[in-house]
Parts: sequence; structure tokens; C-alpha cells
Amino acid sequence: MNPQRFPAGAPCWIDLMTSDIAKSRDFYTALFGWSYEVGDEEKYGGYATAFKDGRSVAGLMQSREDGEGYPDMWTTYLRVDDIGATMDAAKNAGALIYMEAMEVPDQGKMAMLGDPSGASIGLWEFGGHTGFQAHEVAGAAAWHELHSKDYPTAVAFYRDIFGVQTSVMSDSPEFRYTNIVSGEQPLAGIMDASGFLPDEVPSSWHVYFQTDNADAAIALALSLGGTIVNPAEDSPFGRIAGLTDCTGAMFKLVQPLS
Repeated sequence: MNPQRFPAGAPCWIDLMTSDIAKSRDFYTALFGWSYEVGDEEKYGGYATAFKDGRSVAGLMQSREDGEGYPDMWTTYLRVDDIGATMDAAKNAGALIYMEAMEVPDQGKMAMLGDPSGASIGLWEFGGHTGFQAHEVAGAAAWHELHSKDYPTAVAFYRDIFGVQTSVMSDSPEFRYTNIVSGEQPLAGIMDASGFLPDEVPSSWHVYFQTDNADAAIALALSLGGTIVNPAEDSPFGRIAGLTDCTGAMFKLVQPLS
């Protein structure tokens, strides 16, 4: 996907809510070679924008000190043209509102909701900030995937509320998967996770970061305080693994097929 062109409903940004932003910054710098620019404390709350080779790839934010915020986690944001109208439609479709639409000075508008299957997702209406400058390159996000415990409801929600196209990739009892697409271009995936997620684990979005060598990246992540959730395995889409970072935020690695 051209990183400068994001159809409505496409993932356009990610950020990390972390309980220790200094520790998280060091982790991802060592793992992916990121550098950072920190926004004005009063205006942006110390939000750090991460860059890979001079191009923006992600944001990092310190969670609230009272501990009443979200757990340490990566959030995917979908681009919307009218955040107010999208939020209204989402509410009417059974979404929970975690954060009402708010203006980020000079950058755009953001909101957070829980979709009807229980997964947290961000919304972003472009202003000065127009999404990733790097995507699908080593050290940047490459794929975004919803593991849903209510797959039919989730597919319908994203198709209807965000106006995206969907394409069924697999529909067997063992593996149900739908892609969110723009024409022929896949933008994100929705997986039926009802068969493998425990009762206490909610539906959730996952960010895949691209790497040139998954096994080397895993070894490095472990040395930096990360843990393995899903060991590396080969798939039709490359070598894939699931990890948590040094503060417990989950993420995926993908080494594309050569």
C-alpha cells in the first residue's frame, strides 16, 4: 500500500500506550532502529513519534500514573472522513465508546471505541497528521489483524460502519478469515478466534511489524525483556511470531517470503 494514500477504513496509524515510555522507547530503538521526536508536553502530553530511517512509523504515549487507563497495548487507528458521523453510526451498531472524538491540535481528530465483538480500535480523521510515512518495510508495521470472538458481527460492523470492502479468504470450520480490501489491495484482516481464545481473553487487534530475520529479532527481543507468546512458524505469508515487549504489550513479527 502506498503509505501516503489511505482509503477510508484503512489502518493509517498505530500507537503504544505504555506504563514506562523510557523503557519502551529503548526496547523498540534496539529492536527496530527507531528514533523519536517528542511533542510539546502541554499541547500533546509528551507524545513521542517514532521514525524509521527518517519516516514516521508509530507513536508512543505514557499511560496515566493512577493506573486507571488501558493496559500496555498497541492500538491500530482506522482512517475516517467524518469522525462524528462514524462514531454515531458505531454507537447505533452496538459499539462501546472508550473515548469520544477529540481534536488533537494541528494534527486531526481521534476517538477510541470497542467494537461489538469486544475489540478496541482507534479512529483518526486527518488534519496535519496524515498517517504512516513508512509501512510494509523492515522496522515498520506491515499488517493489522482482528482476532474476533464474534466473527460474523465483526465483519459486518467494519464493512457497514467504515464503508470498506471485504473479501473472504477462507471459510472452513478450522479457519475463517476475511480481508478488508480496497480494490485488489488487502488492508487488514479479521480472523474467527472463537475457537482458540480463552473466555477471559477479549477480541483484539494485533499489529505485525516487518523484519528481515524473524528468528534474530525474537532473540534480540528476548534479550531486551520481551517474551514469546507464539513461537515463530512458517506460513504462506512469511515467518510469523507473537511476542510481548518489555512492559507486556503484545505485538507480532513477520518476515515476508523472499
